[in-house]
Amino acid sequence: MENIIIDTDERIRYITINRPEQLNALNVETIAELSEAFQLSDEDQDIRAIILTGSGEKAFIAGADIKEFADFTIGQGKELSARGHETLFNLVANLQTPVIAAINGYALGGGLELAMSCHIRIASDRAKLGLPEVSLGVIPGYGGTQRLAELVGKGRAMEIILTAGMISAEEAHQMGLVNHVTFPSGLMSRAEEIARQICKNSPRAIGLAIKAVNAGLMNKSRGYQKESKPLEKRLAQRILRKVPLHFWKSARLHLQETN
Repeated sequence: MENIIIDTDERIRYITINRPEQLNALNVETIAELSEAFQLSDEDQDIRAIILTGSGEKAFIAGADIKEFADFTIGQGKELSARGHETLFNLVANLQTPVIAAINGYALGGGLELAMSCHIRIASDRAKLGLPEVSLGVIPGYGGTQRLAELVGKGRAMEIILTAGMISAEEAHQMGLVNHVTFPSGLMSRAEEIARQICKNSPRAIGLAIKAVNAGLMNKSRGYQKESKPLEKRLAQRILRKVPLHFWKSARLHLQETN
């Protein structure tokens, strides 16, 4: 695999998005590789926990790699949204093997949405989180409007989404968006500590517990459908106009100059 690194230590699987020069932005190939890696990990009975992180010190995942999508047709935009949602974001949320997101830097747009799909989130105190989609004329389309409200409540979710701003790791912790905040040097060790505790427990019972928790949210599935339809339409419109490409080039440059 070209865009991710997979390692295993005892019963813990490590999946690292390895595109630091692009701030680990998600492109089509990376989404496909992540999907395959998660499926293989979940099928491996020797793997009891998965830790997901990003390479480098700046970004967990700084959103989608917009330059790759700039020339997509409307049909390709629709397919991208639907396929990504089902093959990665929903897949992770429903894995029977617990996934811990070790958020080592910027988690924006699809990056935060993927972190929210994970079962547990740990953030470096230097991490910044946000859903900036409305500033581009689209809405979060990979479960962001639903999972954020589930985690932090409707009011806080509305503020984060409608202002398109970023929040600190500590703010995210206070509102329940992340489980723990650590120094950067202690991020992986904290994730490993939790993973090892998980490994001590019954994998069958853990899988059933994940199903039970997710089952309580199943009646909200229509919200995910309502989210994806306007995203597909607006994404296609913006792709054809190529507005986001200029925006994201400027935004990515700003992020790279930060720190």
